[in-house]
Amino acid sequence: MTRVRTLTTTVADGDMRDPANRERLADEIGIPAGRFVWLNQVHSAKVAVVDRLWPEADGPLVIAETDGAATNLPGVALAILTADCVPVVALDVKAGVVGAAHAGRVGAQNGIVRELVARMVGLGAKRERIAVRLGPSASGASYEVPSDMRDEVEALLPGSACATEAGTAGLDLRAGLVRQLGEIGVKGHVSNVKVCTIKDTRFFSHRRDKSAGRFATVVWQSEADRAEPVAPRPFSGVYDHVGTISGVGRERP
Repeated sequence: MTRVRTLTTTVADGDMRDPANRERLADEIGIPAGRFVWLNQVHSAKVAVVDRLWPEADGPLVIAETDGAATNLPGVALAILTADCVPVVALDVKAGVVGAAHAGRVGAQNGIVRELVARMVGLGAKRERIAVRLGPSASGASYEVPSDMRDEVEALLPGSACATEAGTAGLDLRAGLVRQLGEIGVKGHVSNVKVCTIKDTRFFSHRRDKSAGRFATVVWQSEADRAEPVAPRPFSGVYDHVGTISGVGRERP
């Protein structure tokens, strides 16, 4: 029996573009660094399928020009980096299939989440069983854009157009993605965390600070009876889910 877990790191855990911090993350969750999948994100709608193991000694798998990944392999951690874009994790516990995607404005409007679901279905997941979490990202109240950009995104991702708290044109990508998921038949639980990275300083935000780092969102499957890792210093990462995705989850100690 396997269980599915996710972890989102915070500013206190450091910039996850740094290899040393990635090593610490691997130690924290108990998955070898050589079993991580990292993506060279380019704001595309491309999703890779990881269905075969590679030599662990070769180190982590880094997939070029890709913004999502899906796998049916226990013990493989899918990781994405964000700092205002929407981190998406998805799972079908019964099928043993998980996925993760970096849904920025361009990727979201061009169908990165539709593609993620399609790739998961190709691995045996069922749309009606897939549960999805939309993690910390820029909120509609703070994500100000030109009105023509808002209209362009709304045409491709209906439900995303909004007004900011200042009354200007804005985008709520998570709202658009929630609507899209329903339209493509994802009937499992869809959780919108509704944490705004622009306002919540626990998370990196490119809009708040152009020199900001990136936080990681990770999803993986492990054996249910596997011992919990003991880290030298607990990560401050939040939204750690066991078995299914529902609500905000519990904050790590």
